[in-house]
Amino acid sequence: MSASPATGSSAGAGARTRLRPDDRRAQLISLGVAALADRELDDISFEEFSARAGVSRALFSHYFGSRQGFHRAVLEAATEAMLAATQPQPHLPPAARLDDTLRRTVEFVRGHGGTFSSMVRGTASGDRQTRELVEAARLAQTARVLDVFDETGVAVSPALRIAVRSWIAFVEQTLVDAALGSDLPTDDIVALAVDCLAGIIDRVQPDAAVALRGS
Repeated sequence: MSASPATGSSAGAGARTRLRPDDRRAQLISLGVAALADRELDDISFEEFSARAGVSRALFSHYFGSRQGFHRAVLEAATEAMLAATQPQPHLPPAARLDDTLRRTVEFVRGHGGTFSSMVRGTASGDRQTRELVEAARLAQTARVLDVFDETGVAVSPALRIAVRSWIAFVEQTLVDAALGSDLPTDDIVALAVDCLAGIIDRVQPDAAVALRGS
């Protein structure tokens, strides 16, 4: 007698689940992003994740093209996660919103050190697409700060735009040194970042500094 459908199903229960190509690729990226919690992008290898996901090296290469392609896909997903986790809260007044966003950024960095370190060092990559990805994230963060001034009626000058973009670079290094490299309290890191921003814009565009303090 032939096996019933139930028996055949039970016999295959231990087999590896077959995923659609897009789902398998997403699974590999998810594994890579999760690994960034405690290590950096350069420490992520094809071999490890192809074995963990149960796919061949050839199939892994088919999904991403190269090790660099995999790293880029992982970094893109991780960067999107960071931007989503630190999305400004529109119901807060502008200055309080900036403070809250910085606070959640410090907390994210401390919980996802590998993600942030990989993002900050992405511009050192020889891969143009990786550099563009990191720069896009920085521009998004710059826009969040400039929105604070827009909402308070301040006309954003070219000098202010440049100053805020430079401040983002300062904050990145501060997070590497303070959030990852020390046990400095979150409140102190946020205060340092806000005070530096206020000092910079006070010299570049005083009305913006007044608006920031008064909002």
